[in-house]
Amino acid sequence: MKRKERQHLKENELAHTLTAARAFIEPRTRQIGGLAVVAFLIVIAIAGVLIIRGRTDDRGAELLADAMVALNARVVPATATSTAPGELPAAATLGATGSFATEEAKLNVALPKLKAAADAFPDSEAGITARYHYAATLAALGKPQDAVQAFDDVMTRAGAESLYGRMAAMGRADTQAKAGQLDAAIASWKALAGKADTNLPTDAILLELGRAYQAKGNRDEARKTFNQLVEEFPSSPYTPEARAELAGS
Repeated sequence: MKRKERQHLKENELAHTLTAARAFIEPRTRQIGGLAVVAFLIVIAIAGVLIIRGRTDDRGAELLADAMVALNARVVPATATSTAPGELPAAATLGATGSFATEEAKLNVALPKLKAAADAFPDSEAGITARYHYAATLAALGKPQDAVQAFDDVMTRAGAESLYGRMAAMGRADTQAKAGQLDAAIASWKALAGKADTNLPTDAILLELGRAYQAKGNRDEARKTFNQLVEEFPSSPYTPEARAELAGS
């Protein structure tokens, strides 16, 4: 169903609620009083909006759940064999629902489900969650341009400072780096590293920024970034990796 059609149905349902309320109130106007009528209609309107929103959230959650079942399904190679006496063969060899022979096969099944969930209710929590996983799945399938666009959409809808906004910004930078778009990746990682946001894993961001500089061939900036990680986050789990990069450069 198109977005305009869904909106039209919602408006019709709310209009029906208000009409019914007026039909009840108008014959009793004298008894209730003008201000009370207005207040009652406002309460009815709010209730109608909450009912519609609740139904929207429920449907969005259902679509997201269906997509996540596919995304989180097991990957069992068709050549896998049983390891214990009496154990059933790998589900993939039986063509059973809920398992896939390859990661790519699983992602290709999950992708349209995630898109459907994201597009159905794009600004809802379920829709934003679905779009984030949709972007990550596009990246995993080697479609960086589409993935970056989807990550940008998540940031726009969720807000750059929200949890999914920050995760999407990191996903975009990682996608750009893996696609060889090093200038774009460096710009993205630098922007993230420069934020005074305690909710961001700055140590991990610095490690990826240093690696992007290194891949670009800019050894000076790479060393500078790795040193910053070592000095500012001496107890970070990423510090040994930064030290190794410095030792090898």
